[in-house]
Amino acid sequence: MELGFLTQMLVSIEINGIIILDTVSINFGPGLCALTGETGAGKSILLDALGLALGMRANSDFVKNNEFVDKANQAVVSATFSLKNNNPVFDLLSELDLFSPKSEEFMVLRRSLDSEGRSRAFINDQSVSVSTLRLVGESMVEIQGQFASQGLMNQASHREIVDRFFSLEELRNKVSLKYQNWQKLEADYAKAKLTFNEEKTEEQFLQNAVAELKLFNPLSGEETVLAQERGFLINSEKIVKAMATAETILSQRGGVEEQLNATQKVLGQELNKSAGKLDAVMDALSRAAEGTTEAQNLIQGIMGDTELTSENLEACEERLYALRALARKHNIPAEELPKLTQVLEVQLSEISNSSQNLTILRNKNIQAFEIYKNHALQLSKKRRKAAIELDKAVAKELPFLKLQKSEFHTVIENLEQKHWGPLGLDHIHFEVATNPGIEPGPLEKVASAGELARFLLALKVVLRQINATPTLIFDEVDSGIGGATAFAVGERLAMIANNVQVLVITHSPQVASFASSHFQVIKKETAGKIATNVFLLTDKERREEIARMLAGAKVTDAARAAADSLINGKFQN
Repeated sequence: MELGFLTQMLVSIEINGIIILDTVSINFGPGLCALTGETGAGKSILLDALGLALGMRANSDFVKNNEFVDKANQAVVSATFSLKNNNPVFDLLSELDLFSPKSEEFMVLRRSLDSEGRSRAFINDQSVSVSTLRLVGESMVEIQGQFASQGLMNQASHREIVDRFFSLEELRNKVSLKYQNWQKLEADYAKAKLTFNEEKTEEQFLQNAVAELKLFNPLSGEETVLAQERGFLINSEKIVKAMATAETILSQRGGVEEQLNATQKVLGQELNKSAGKLDAVMDALSRAAEGTTEAQNLIQGIMGDTELTSENLEACEERLYALRALARKHNIPAEELPKLTQVLEVQLSEISNSSQNLTILRNKNIQAFEIYKNHALQLSKKRRKAAIELDKAVAKELPFLKLQKSEFHTVIENLEQKHWGPLGLDHIHFEVATNPGIEPGPLEKVASAGELARFLLALKVVLRQINATPTLIFDEVDSGIGGATAFAVGERLAMIANNVQVLVITHSPQVASFASSHFQVIKKETAGKIATNVFLLTDKERREEIARMLAGAKVTDAARAAADSLINGKFQN
């Protein structure tokens, strides 16, 4: 594909098998492109076919019972666009991972449709969903007058239009950043508050647990001591009896102590004669005597200190069992209970710190909200100024378009706080009143098709410097008008076409006279089959077509002269 220019626009449409459009190929140029033809020639079907390639709703009737398409084939429509590197569609395509951003000069949107209503969508030969095709298509083409959900007919776009008209994008971006910061802190605060509430629920448990532990006062190694004490007390009767027997053996006449003393006395008499050989024996006997005495004293002490009663055993077991129950309650070994008090006290301290942190987060959140709110209020204030200027600018255009008794209003409504968002505090939509005394209402509900198209045209004239869509299509923009009004419509379409490509389907010779490219839609019967085709007119053919539009069925020399006058810009009402 070769172009002598590189601009953003619809380059061509290829249509195969759409109702009476057998094989239609149209190559468009920049500027204002007019499509004309007799009523019923197929201009609306042509627009439907383009809508199919842009992802609009498919209708199986486009193909069903179509003499040009057999059951094995499909109807196919392709729309080719030229792009500039700064086109936002590159970012969109990059997000969709369709092709490398800013590396393609052309983009082809293609849609196939069978007689059962099944369709497939493609972007640059890559299969995509129909919703993706529509998303990309709407970024490239805006159709006014037929698809009420698109472009200016979509209230969701009105706020963007006001912001761009008054160059408020930078402030709106700041509002968006402040909103995101507020929302982050809002989320952080909500999370911290949830955690704090959970901790507060646990706080009473921790306080009770610490009080219980301090009151119980578990000691390090206490479980082992108590277990040993319990074992001793359970077997105390046998142990005491054994100690009594041992004490008797040690202390009775002729017992160990007497025998050791007697042994020491006998050996002591010979000690000086033993040349030191009995010294070790005497030391051992002395130690044994001392050990026996110590053992006897220990036995007597233990027997004297130990109260061998059932109450002692009961008290020991009660403490031991309570210690173990407390350990099970906290799901830790008993030996870790003495340290648990410190652990729980640390957790209580952290809850206290959480309360302080929650207060800090809350204050930050409030501060972030106020910053967002202040920026958003500034944006709202400027939007209201922009609305006044926009309404004035549109009002100046209305008389030229035979809408001098009509009114246009930009309505800005304050949203409830729960609906505030990254784009601010406002809901913005356009309303019109077509006659004095009639309450203004939404564009699509108040205006007739022709009035609606002219309102949208007036808006597009005012917004032509900021239009983001490469191709605009107007249908029925000249409905119910003629003469000077139709001339004004054509003039304004040409003004818009200085900035973007404009396609207009028109019955008005005045409108068609402003076109830089003029296409004629012709329906013919050949060999018993009716088909529509589209032809780019030469200068001579264009003169004849405009003359036909002026004169009707019979083209006269006077009509040709009038056509020359229109084409040469010498229109006279």
